[in-house]
Amino acid sequence: MTNPYTVLGVDRTATDDEIKKAYRELAKKYHPDNYANSPLADLAQEKMKEINEAYDTIQRERAEGAGSGGYTYSAFAEIRSYIEKGDFYEAGIRLDAARQSERNAEWFYLKGRVNESRGFFFEAERCYETACAMDPQNHEYREAAERLRNNAQGFDNRRYGGSPACGCSVCDVCAGIMCIDCCCDCMGYGC
Repeated sequence: MTNPYTVLGVDRTATDDEIKKAYRELAKKYHPDNYANSPLADLAQEKMKEINEAYDTIQRERAEGAGSGGYTYSAFAEIRSYIEKGDFYEAGIRLDAARQSERNAEWFYLKGRVNESRGFFFEAERCYETACAMDPQNHEYREAAERLRNNAQGFDNRRYGGSPACGCSVCDVCAGIMCIDCCCDCMGYGC
């Protein structure tokens, strides 16, 4: 089955009320009774079946998460709001509080966002790749992983191919400063 949120036309962070509203609108539009004696009756019936399955899947996932005392999609929505506000510290704390069994694709994606914001690019890439492996149909996860890979390639090109401005990177500057400091210390001057 395709992503149930995509079927209903809502975001993963949608509230229960938003999901219910989207479901009702689609059910009203594709209900088979609207297509009685129409050549589209079979298509409408298939679409209605897909809509019902998507809604049931979302409701079941959210109920299981709430029943286990675990992370529900509304908890992830709250973490997303911290990330959108730039409060990566609080988002990180809430993510780290999740038990191993609660760490699903959404958890890994959000953890990747937090790691990326802190400059932990290798950890962010690992988290994005895990999220993509767990939910390969999710475009948001794939786009984040691709964006990070493209940025990393750009960094490598600047580092090894030289940037247009000076042909060096921040790492080269730091290494140079450390070398100068070491030489000054050896000569007794100290920086």
